[in-house]
Amino acid sequence: MTMACPGCVAAPDVRDASPVASDITLHLPDIHCAVCIAAVEDGLGALPGVKDVRVNLTQKRAYVSVQRDVDADSLIDTLARLGHRAQVLDTGPLAGQSAVGRDLLMRIGVAGFAMMNVMLLSVAVWSGAADATREVFHLIAAAIALPAVAFSARPFFASAFRALSVRRLNMDVPIALAIGLSAVVSLAGALGLSDRASWFDAALALTFFLLVGRYLDHLGRHAAKSAAADLAALASPQAVLVRDGGDQVVRADALVPGDIIRVTPGSRIPADGIILEGRTELDCAALTGETMPDLRAVGELVAAGEMNLTAPLLVRCTRAGTDTTLHRLADLIAQAEMQKSRYAGLADRAARIYAPAVHLLGLGAFVGWWWATGEVGRALEVAISVLVITCPCALGLAVPAVSTVTTARLFRMGLLVKSRTALERLSEIDEVVFDKTGTLTTGIMALKNAPSDRDLAVAAGLAVGSSHPLSRAICAAAKQRGLTPATVQDLEETAGAGVSGSLDGQRLRLGRPEWVAPDQTAPEASEVWLQQGNNAPAVFRFAEELRPDALACIAALRADGIGVALLSGDAPGAVGRIAGALGLTEAHARMTPEGKAAWLQARADAGHRVLMVGDGLNDTGALAVAHASLAPATALDAARTLADVVLLSDSLMPIREALAQSRRARRRMGQNMGLALGYNVISVPLALAGLASPLIAAIAMSTSSLTVSANAMRSTK
Repeated sequence: MTMACPGCVAAPDVRDASPVASDITLHLPDIHCAVCIAAVEDGLGALPGVKDVRVNLTQKRAYVSVQRDVDADSLIDTLARLGHRAQVLDTGPLAGQSAVGRDLLMRIGVAGFAMMNVMLLSVAVWSGAADATREVFHLIAAAIALPAVAFSARPFFASAFRALSVRRLNMDVPIALAIGLSAVVSLAGALGLSDRASWFDAALALTFFLLVGRYLDHLGRHAAKSAAADLAALASPQAVLVRDGGDQVVRADALVPGDIIRVTPGSRIPADGIILEGRTELDCAALTGETMPDLRAVGELVAAGEMNLTAPLLVRCTRAGTDTTLHRLADLIAQAEMQKSRYAGLADRAARIYAPAVHLLGLGAFVGWWWATGEVGRALEVAISVLVITCPCALGLAVPAVSTVTTARLFRMGLLVKSRTALERLSEIDEVVFDKTGTLTTGIMALKNAPSDRDLAVAAGLAVGSSHPLSRAICAAAKQRGLTPATVQDLEETAGAGVSGSLDGQRLRLGRPEWVAPDQTAPEASEVWLQQGNNAPAVFRFAEELRPDALACIAALRADGIGVALLSGDAPGAVGRIAGALGLTEAHARMTPEGKAAWLQARADAGHRVLMVGDGLNDTGALAVAHASLAPATALDAARTLADVVLLSDSLMPIREALAQSRRARRRMGQNMGLALGYNVISVPLALAGLASPLIAAIAMSTSSLTVSANAMRSTK
């Protein structure tokens, strides 16, 4: 058990260079309580030039607004003096992605406003305006349309230019050709340089609908940085090296096997190693996902990223730098992320064939009509109509429109879909694998037996000053019964064992069974014993609380023909109890992060499409390897970043709904692809035959886009 907040223990100074900035975000890996928050906010707030400080305990971050002459090093120095380590976080990529969305919305607004105004002018022209009136209306339309097209269609022009500059084609090349040719030919007609009609409204309509498709696709993409990068915040960048009888602070990546390092309470272990001196409890949730601290003593192994809770350690380094368990896990995640990013969507696969086909059709129409009529203007008009009518707007909307509608509905159900290919992969799932702690269970220990009121009050008196999960469970049980904790004197903690004290002249001990009564055999179950004088020990037995609808969720998945399995890093007894309560026959205990990832890879090799549901750093390898992944909102940052879907509610039932909705969405995507291709089958021959002007082609293209969007909306029913 631990009596102090680890975040309040002094730790080595950790520095990270940062450029001068008006807003600085700091990662505070050791803050754990309201006292830490107050110390950070008050300490930084008192510095000259600091305008505002906000600490987020959940994210372990401090957001500091400063004047331009205040740098990050001064903030980190101040926090080091307060006993808190800090590192600078770069939030630039997130802001950049938000700017992309705002930029697209601005271009959509400009294109839509210009399109409506030009269409009003076109109505007057097509209604019979002639001579000078017609010319004036065309010139006004040109004045509105050309700047709007130049601004709004810039993403397509830029993308097409980049593709052509490296001698390849993409879907933006025919789009840029259609928009550009429509604008140029329309301008020639407006200036009287050609006898062809002006189609500024066609160019604007094309730009508007394509931008809408681009924005819907943007909504489906997640802006978060790689989960592998998040792991860097969990690694200690510095270590205390014991050399020549003294301590020396060095970079963690400078350690080599054989070095002796000192790890103080409240610090993360900087390298894998073996304990030479000391006995302590370690918070291993980062690597095992389990909330219970793990007792370690001389001769036992420790891993980089584990948090030392109660007593100092001397550790001999066995693996350091890029060879640590934490670094190998980051490599595993990065490799899996790259594989997942190559998962192509339906529209992406169709685009490989569609883009060159459009160019060939447009070129064929131009050459054929020029050869048949000898009129370059007429040939160009038909070619523009073909490019417009075959424009992949409906194809581009086919998948994003369904994704946006479906993800919006899932969000209302408590599911945040982050990956743009998540729905497609979720629709293929045939097996769901759950982590135990924090996923199927709440991660909170609860007292399951019923000790007497006196025993519970005495135990609460010993546990009241501890942050150990079982101590909190004892205090919660006493409060629930309405008991006041006993006033215990001479409180003393024994690192990794328990708490002792005295009450009415009796010596008290509360802690591990083997410490309270060394002659007793320690149980496998989570138990704490209380001994009062020479009396027989009172037993406090604990168990994790299942999520309220865990059993119903698993039963519903099985009813849908989905297999269910449990993978956990916990002991076999604890895993067996949870598996038995849920009726699971496929359950594996003592699973390392590498073991979970290997198990999932084996299932994939056997032809299964597995959804991994996990919340801890030990689950991130499995989340990356799985065909699709889901993490609760209470999960670690790295797990939430990596997951395709985040479960925002406490209920597990939305997982079943996510699978059902994704299957419906995939069917709707297929229908939209069919509508888009069917539209081309009908409209392309008309355009090639010269029966559709560029304006009619733009209207037909817009109609196909609206049809696809309307079909996507049906997925909400």
